[in-house]
Amino acid sequence: MRPTKRLATAFMLSLGFAAPVAAAQCGNNAGGFDAWKPAFAKEAAAAGVGQRGLDALANARYASSTIAADRNQKSFNYSLDKFMQVRGADTIVAQGRKRKARNASFYQSLEARYGVPAGVIIAIHGMETAFGGFMGDTSVVSAITTLTYDCRRSDFFAPHAIGALKLVDTGAINGGTKGAKHGELGHTQFLPGNALRYGVDGNGDGRVDFYNQTDALASTANFLRQKGWQPGAGYQEGQTNFNVIKQWNAAGVYQKAIAIMAARIDG
Repeated sequence: MRPTKRLATAFMLSLGFAAPVAAAQCGNNAGGFDAWKPAFAKEAAAAGVGQRGLDALANARYASSTIAADRNQKSFNYSLDKFMQVRGADTIVAQGRKRKARNASFYQSLEARYGVPAGVIIAIHGMETAFGGFMGDTSVVSAITTLTYDCRRSDFFAPHAIGALKLVDTGAINGGTKGAKHGELGHTQFLPGNALRYGVDGNGDGRVDFYNQTDALASTANFLRQKGWQPGAGYQEGQTNFNVIKQWNAAGVYQKAIAIMAARIDG
């Protein structure tokens, strides 16, 4: 997803963030990161980030591995067949069918509440983290603030950096919480701004924890429903709900893979 600056600002406003009055100066290497953080802290504070979030920002480190990953996303250029092979689609489908059968009542409850079939949620879960097997090894706060500082896509990542700092404020994550290289977090790898907006308490314990499977999968179903998922409508390419799958990930090959795997799991 690559929104324009205007769209990024609109997204911030939709999350209840104030539009920044003066943008911190972006950079293309680690050299200016420490000077950038205090400037971005002013934007964050104006957007409602509290002291815990600001402390996490102050302790963030430039994530070189994140920048390397951002410059090297080759898998999204594969053919669909190659992408599914590399990402282990057959294994995801096989394991996904077992998970659906083992927890049928849980997935039925998600579909009853949000209208999203089990196969779609399971395919996303399998694709993103191998069903929670690996949820990342990079500090969420460091990764997302590094990408906000980096000039390549600052406008896109800025609202997610604010979201991450607000999640620190709420206690949903902390400065040391690990996620993926682009700051995605939890079982289904929510970007922080989306986590803040669409997260739900799926297990009823009074908090939203994206590292808890029930909360994460319920939040994923809620995201899709809020993005326009139509219960009972198809989700293959060209069908109504395929456009909603596009909201989860901007890569066409990923979107098609999710739809195909979901149908095999549901079938």
